[in-house]
Amino acid sequence: MAPDRFHFLITALLLTCVSVPAAYADSLEAALVKAAPDANAKVIALAVRASQCTRAQGAAPAQRLAVIDYSLPSTEQRLWVFDLKKRKLLFHELVAHGRNSGENMAVKFSNQNESFATSLGLYRTQSSYVGQNGYSLRMEGLEPGFNDNAFERAIVIHGAPYVSPVLARANGRIGRSLGCPAVRPAIAHKLIDSMKDGQLLFSYYPDQRWLKSSSFVNCGGAPRAGASGSSKS
Repeated sequence: MAPDRFHFLITALLLTCVSVPAAYADSLEAALVKAAPDANAKVIALAVRASQCTRAQGAAPAQRLAVIDYSLPSTEQRLWVFDLKKRKLLFHELVAHGRNSGENMAVKFSNQNESFATSLGLYRTQSSYVGQNGYSLRMEGLEPGFNDNAFERAIVIHGAPYVSPVLARANGRIGRSLGCPAVRPAIAHKLIDSMKDGQLLFSYYPDQRWLKSSSFVNCGGAPRAGASGSSKS
């Protein structure tokens, strides 16, 4: 082989090797982690994995992904909404948990009717409507045993005046819902419009039973470890 030809092939090989980490850095997971530096990167990774699993199962791709990290206190902004196509952060907000899930920290979760507790797992959004809590967004729970009663329980996204940084400072927590991921009224309409009609919401807590059995978290591989801490009953 001619020396010039040999050097050309070596250079091409080196450039190919260098491009691998660059391609990884440009992955969806990396882009969302970069867009939300305050989020737990491992939680974002689980949410991306779950969202990609829906596509592997033949569902239409979502355009937006909401991630709620219920391992954080209610006084922190623990809701992120991403535009998956543009790979950018649309909202970073406070979000309520159910009154029977805990005080400032959510520690208990339920899929049962009248439990007034938050449910874990992946949801797909449906249509918006106007109900007793104003402009709201219906959701379908995709995880049997963990959130598949969400529609029957009327677990929806809606605005609520008790989701307020003022109340958080005064009471040490924001108000609690009957299980819905309620948000500030000022941003509720825009957030719901960004999330309606087939988008995905990932509700996270390091509950080992859910993490080990979720078909979305464990899509195409071994069970994934929690992002932080251990589960509580």
